[in-house]
Amino acid sequence: MRTIGLIGGMSWYSTAEYYKVINTEVQRRLGGHHSARLLLCSLDFDEVRGLQLREDWDGAGELLADAARRLEGAGAEVVLIATNLMHKVADPVEAAVDVPLLHIADAVGAAAVAAGHRRLGLLGTRWVMAESFYADRLARHGVTCIVPGPAERELVDRVIFDELTQGVVTDASRQMVRGVLDGFAGEGADAVVLACTELELLLSPEDSPLPLVDSMRAHALRAAELALE
Repeated sequence: MRTIGLIGGMSWYSTAEYYKVINTEVQRRLGGHHSARLLLCSLDFDEVRGLQLREDWDGAGELLADAARRLEGAGAEVVLIATNLMHKVADPVEAAVDVPLLHIADAVGAAAVAAGHRRLGLLGTRWVMAESFYADRLARHGVTCIVPGPAERELVDRVIFDELTQGVVTDASRQMVRGVLDGFAGEGADAVVLACTELELLLSPEDSPLPLVDSMRAHALRAAELALE
């Protein structure tokens, strides 16, 4: 079994879900008392959030690259960044280590295609929705994206950072975000990617008019698969 190195803490709520999903899948496949060989470097999200707000992506890249190097030095044989947004700095993180970096959008793209989805509504933080780094990676898998308008992007970003990453989940926000999902359905999306690892805390398949591709779950399941190959 390969050892997985997880750069987490962004936020810790979704990192806990990564740990659960990876270990559940390893135990499902191997049975008995088996669990994953996993190393975690959990960052202080307050520091990361400050870099995001200042748009200091060079500093963010250095911070995550250092975490990746520490994981590799401790024995990790594959590295994951347990967040969608911070894949904006995936290139310097990947360059910092000699082991593979499992990109979250590759896991999402493969899961979407396997389920027959080619046109995804993209739901995440404002950078993920408004910039091209995430959609361009999905395009490598033959998947195109629909993004909401500016007002909806601001709404979803606020719910993520003011609520979900701080452990707050409300029915009022769930109803507002459902309206964005309805818009995707009206624009011809055949599924929605939850391109923020905390969104699965807010939305379930019953909340959506379209099938959901949960980025956290797709990433974690692919990590378990890779560890056992």
